[in-house]
Amino acid sequence: MNIGDKAPDFLGLDEQGKEVNLKDYAGKRVILYFYPKDNTSGCTAEACSLRDHHDDLAAAGCEIIGVSVDGQASHQKFIEKHGLPFRLVADTDHKLVEAFGVWAEKSMYGRKYMGTLRTTFVIGPDGTVADIIGPKQIKTKTHGEQLLERLATTE
Repeated sequence: MNIGDKAPDFLGLDEQGKEVNLKDYAGKRVILYFYPKDNTSGCTAEACSLRDHHDDLAAAGCEIIGVSVDGQASHQKFIEKHGLPFRLVADTDHKLVEAFGVWAEKSMYGRKYMGTLRTTFVIGPDGTVADIIGPKQIKTKTHGEQLLERLATTE
């Protein structure tokens, strides 16, 4: 997925098993952030930063949707534990991570495995990708602020 590409309308099922469709957010920008795993240190820092800046991002006309390959039950616990005010898509079949090109080979301590590359897509009101923040650019502890700064420069 690249800047200017049309994002898929159907994003998947959220933590409650409800469909998440981009058309439900017509006229708003959607911050679609992909993260590796619920309740890990980096992913928790990123989600809490987005939580802490939720009101400012909403005031800027944005809705936040998180995506990982964890299941609905894991997402529910993650939301409850950290008071997250946004939906999390349970991409257990990997369709969304693959469609956005964020499912890739990773390496940790010399071991190679497949996983989600931490990436954020800002989808414009027209349903096209307006901005991408890649894995090497994301600052997990200040991702909410980082997004607000980037949104201010792209308006």
